[in-house]
Amino acid sequence: MYMDKLNWAILEELQKNARVSFSEIGRKIGLTSPAVAERVRKMEDAGIINSYKVNLSHQKAGYQLKAIITLRAFTGRLKAFLETVKEFKEVVNCYRITGNENIIMEVVLRDQVHLEKLIDRLITYGETRTHIILSNVIEDAPIRPGL
Repeated sequence: MYMDKLNWAILEELQKNARVSFSEIGRKIGLTSPAVAERVRKMEDAGIINSYKVNLSHQKAGYQLKAIITLRAFTGRLKAFLETVKEFKEVVNCYRITGNENIIMEVVLRDQVHLEKLIDRLITYGETRTHIILSNVIEDAPIRPGL
């Protein structure tokens, strides 16, 4: 599907607020509500728009600690980890990466005790390295054309 400036403008508005009405998007970018709806439907059909999600505040929900944890899997343990990681409720993002480590995870935790318990579970799969997140410099940056 060809992504023109109007489609990118629609995506930018939806990334700011997925609940915004098609008429509001249309007013901002100069299209009618039905035209916006048709373009959104086509982007959904093409798989460009995959889902609409809630962006919640982990901190306000009681998870005061965020961390990045890398894992260097022990020989023969990577496959087992990949099959199990989806069961770790603390893990909000997990990527398989190149380099010395195999995995990088973003995790949310209640406190340091919770972090210690998670690390105890992770070290059965490999060597971990933990980085506590102090703040988010770029908050949910939208995907823009020309990247």
